[in-house]
Amino acid sequence: MKNVILASTSALFGEEYLTYLKPFISDLFAGLNEIVFIPYARPGGISHDDYTRKAAETFAALGITVKGLHTFNNPLNALQHARGVFTGGGNTFLLVKQLHDQELMNLLKEVVEKGTPYLGTSAGSNIGGINMQTTNDMPIVYPPDFGTMGLVPFNINAHYLDPSPQLKHNGETRETRIKEFHTQNTIPVVGLREGSWIRVKGDIITTEGLFDSRVFEQGKPPYEISPGTMLYFND
Repeated sequence: MKNVILASTSALFGEEYLTYLKPFISDLFAGLNEIVFIPYARPGGISHDDYTRKAAETFAALGITVKGLHTFNNPLNALQHARGVFTGGGNTFLLVKQLHDQELMNLLKEVVEKGTPYLGTSAGSNIGGINMQTTNDMPIVYPPDFGTMGLVPFNINAHYLDPSPQLKHNGETRETRIKEFHTQNTIPVVGLREGSWIRVKGDIITTEGLFDSRVFEQGKPPYEISPGTMLYFND
């Protein structure tokens, strides 16, 4: 049974790393004393070691040891035997390239679908969707495939932002970009505002968190759904 949290962000403005998610992380990883961390997205260019250390400091307060996937001689074996997995945010292009280059994407999907608890934040949430094509990130590398895990039957736009009338800016909005995506694709997209997340328990998918989420479907006006709403889409 899938047991997954796909969160828009790892930290709210003015808060420490993962603070707003800690009660839900404790529930997700209940009974575990060790998880594997995937640091490949490298926010701001942070090293794998430093990124893993940052995650480890937070999880230590929950009584959970964190081991970076990059430290294993055999990362495939590490994922196969992981008791829980956390993929941090950063650049989705880099994360997806690393996972495909090491032939880890399909294996990660397999272990999560078999019940290994999975936490993703930002880029780590983007890879929970069908593909990574609704990320906000710059294409700093070229993945061999845009396909991701498909843990949910839609794509995610993490850090979704609404247009701000205070900003004197005539450029593209997130909604504009997603509408462009839908000129070429039929995959639904869920815009996750900061402080919101997707919760997956078995076949049940809900939106959770502090704010409504914005849903985009090809050929339909965007609409809002409140926390606790079950997500499903007609084929």
